[in-house]
Amino acid sequence: MKTRQSEVAVVFHKHEREIMKTIYVGNLPFGFSAAKINDVFSAHGTVYSVKLITDRLTGKHRGFGFVAMDDAGATTAISALNKTNFNGHKLRVTETWERINH
Repeated sequence: MKTRQSEVAVVFHKHEREIMKTIYVGNLPFGFSAAKINDVFSAHGTVYSVKLITDRLTGKHRGFGFVAMDDAGATTAISALNKTNFNGHKLRVTETWERINH
């Protein structure tokens, strides 16, 4: 029975990855919080997570992050928000590619 449960979990994980995209968001104004980014992107679809990248020493965010969204919402958000002006910063919004470690 344990084997069957783990197989179900793996299938769900594969299905989840197929319907979700991760978006790179660059050139963010330093005053933007994860909550603000969530508000902006949720207007285009379901936001699963927002991750701002921070400096290890200072703890301040480095001006970029990642947003995980539903597939259709991500496509819409990329076209709607890429190169738009937010607080004097032209956002860079693109789909990320899976990192391959060798």
